[in-house]
Amino acid sequence: MNRVDGLESLSVADQPVNAIPKMLQRRFSPLAKAVFEAADLCVTIGEQIPCVFSSANGEIAKSLAMLQTIQAQDALSPTAFSLSVHNAIAGLFSMVYQNHRESTVIASGQDGIAPAFIEALGILQEGAAEVLLVLYDEPVADFYPLLPFKCDVNFPCVVVLRLALAGQGLPMQFYRSSEVRDDGEHLVQLVAFLKFLYSKQPSLCLGRQGISWQWQKISDKR
Repeated sequence: MNRVDGLESLSVADQPVNAIPKMLQRRFSPLAKAVFEAADLCVTIGEQIPCVFSSANGEIAKSLAMLQTIQAQDALSPTAFSLSVHNAIAGLFSMVYQNHRESTVIASGQDGIAPAFIEALGILQEGAAEVLLVLYDEPVADFYPLLPFKCDVNFPCVVVLRLALAGQGLPMQFYRSSEVRDDGEHLVQLVAFLKFLYSKQPSLCLGRQGISWQWQKISDKR
């Protein structure tokens, strides 16, 4: 697990998730492994909870590897293809955890992490007690042009949250901001948001393409 400045106290389990068959675990990419290790701390097998998965580029490293396989005129594995599509991790999650509730998979692109929160809030407003929010991304390979985008994080990053409209936990509010910002894409914003959660910082504003959003921790003091 890579260390991020400002998150010295944060640790993630390195052992594989016991719920996943060993044969399937061997096929997991580093990104998929990171998602399941983080999610396993937040949900149990058989628990029924709607989910929102959000990633700007998904398993882009696997997609590039398959293109290189085709270029080399080698045989392409059907399993590799099935595990590379954007909803692959969400599908595996549903099977492994036997979760039959709805799963939404978002390809947020340049819009950052805000669309996932909007989708999760919509599900809560429709009556769900909780929503599992899974934000994940990995570095973009040098093969792809990075400019003019900000994708300068050199390790996979995953954040898994259980969101509810009420109850125990960290109370927060989320709303549009008038600020004009360019804080980079999903992966870069994800690291900034993770630092915000583990800091005493009261608020965080992230924006892209002229649209900004504000996350604010609500104090318990009256």
